[in-house]
Amino acid sequence: MSKEEIKEEEIQQESQENEETSEELEASEDAPMSELEAVQKELAELKDTYARVHADFENIKKRLEREKYTAVEYANEKFAKDMIPVMDALDGAMKSVESDADKAELFDKLKEGIELTHKQFLTQLEKHGVTIVAHDEPFDPNIHNAIQSMDSDEVESGQIVQTFQTGYKYKNRPLREAMVVVAN
Repeated sequence: MSKEEIKEEEIQQESQENEETSEELEASEDAPMSELEAVQKELAELKDTYARVHADFENIKKRLEREKYTAVEYANEKFAKDMIPVMDALDGAMKSVESDADKAELFDKLKEGIELTHKQFLTQLEKHGVTIVAHDEPFDPNIHNAIQSMDSDEVESGQIVQTFQTGYKYKNRPLREAMVVVAN
């Protein structure tokens, strides 16, 4: 072999090696591109999933807000329904006044009607957790308002002598303090 042939053979080998190297480079370049595309596709899917979950969360949040508003809006509906019979009793008492019965009989009927209505009203209030503040217990500044104090031989000091205005509690919270006179 001559030098030229050897050189030509070396050039061909280099050329083949270069081709193999460039093919390897192209193959290795394709791999990162496909990995990048896979990562981008996965990112797009995750973004889509996030958007859907976020939209669902916002819808649930809005629905719960509407339900809460409705519950607060109609919280006293049951109480109002229970007060309707009391109003009916008062209407009946007013109609009985319009009758032509004699005054003594009319007064007795009216008094009885008012007592029954009062009892029914208290029953409905108690059903909903509203109770009367007891008058026969020791003075408690949380539920009683002492408007006066007086000396009393009949009751111990700190006891309630007289009640001017009835107090009411809703469960354990005072709605209105009882206005009382306390013994010294």
